[in-house]
Amino acid sequence: MAKANDKPRVSSALRSLPPVARLARRTRYALHQGSRVALYTLHSEAMRRMNKRIQKDLPEAPKVVPEGPVPGQRRMLADIFKLFAEDLKAVEDGLYPMPSDGTLSPRELLDTSRAFFKDVPEVARRRATGAHQEVNEEVTGFAEALPRYYRQNFHFQTDGWLSEDSAKLYDFQVDVLFSGATAAMRRKALVPFANILKQKDQRKVVYVDVACGTGGLLRPALKAFPRLRGIGLDLSEPYLNVARKRLKTPRASHVTAMAEQLPFADATVDAVSCVFLFHELPPKIRRQVIAEISRVLKPGGSFLFVDSLQTGDVPDYDGLLSVFPQLFHEPYYTSYLQEDLTGLCAEQGLEERWMVPAFVSRAAEFVKTD
Repeated sequence: MAKANDKPRVSSALRSLPPVARLARRTRYALHQGSRVALYTLHSEAMRRMNKRIQKDLPEAPKVVPEGPVPGQRRMLADIFKLFAEDLKAVEDGLYPMPSDGTLSPRELLDTSRAFFKDVPEVARRRATGAHQEVNEEVTGFAEALPRYYRQNFHFQTDGWLSEDSAKLYDFQVDVLFSGATAAMRRKALVPFANILKQKDQRKVVYVDVACGTGGLLRPALKAFPRLRGIGLDLSEPYLNVARKRLKTPRASHVTAMAEQLPFADATVDAVSCVFLFHELPPKIRRQVIAEISRVLKPGGSFLFVDSLQTGDVPDYDGLLSVFPQLFHEPYYTSYLQEDLTGLCAEQGLEERWMVPAFVSRAAEFVKTD
């Protein structure tokens, strides 16, 4: 199997692309991503001003004290543009096609923006009062069967992960937090995946995206690899409902299940991806999920991982990471920052072959060795 850090082969079509066409593509990419950064930065600034006004009428929140360096805005923007440069290079190397992030229609964008600002005061209220268990006040229907650690207002967001309204707003909220760079961070998982699939018949590959949410990685994966089939697995039925509506292709299927109890037989899956899940899991469940991923992977199969940076990955960000659980309801994030993921995976026969920081995320590939 080709390692994810092997230099990718560039197709002859890409090598022969005229300079004017290459420049046009790079310009198109820059304009697209630049407009996204501007859009979400404007929403972030408007949210900051709203919160400043709202906080006058709310209880005083505990002071946020970073435990280490905090990067300035200039450094963070530089790292976002570095991420975009790597993303564009992957496109030019033929690993995946030009991304189409942010495909909302003008009406959908307007409606989502309104919903976002409508929810800002509710998030501020929960943050100021510490109200992160509202979803447990009336637990009915599918939510009754969910594990207790899952039934919370993560990020202080309305409905937690238990409604379609939340699902429709979630990706927008995350992009406001990360200045429009979320999709590019997710796509880091496609770099090793592309190298894996060079050695295989895509039609025969069994691929599962664990905690797929609304399909943030499954959609670009199936677009990048046109013969690949993928299974999106998540614990939230409402989020899967939105995922199905956004990804209408017979090559995608969706399963409601827990990551710590995967509904697949031993050694039957070629590749498992998992994006921004592990920092949301209690330490005990984290270990169970790793064991389950190892169980279902075939020998030589890959676990493609994208999640938050950990302490020490990029020391200049350590202080920023430390304040994140103070600003948002992230009860398991602090333990994640210190977790020895490489060691935990090794204990389950998953060897780390590749790991790179990407803005505020880390991307890695683990290969099952037995």
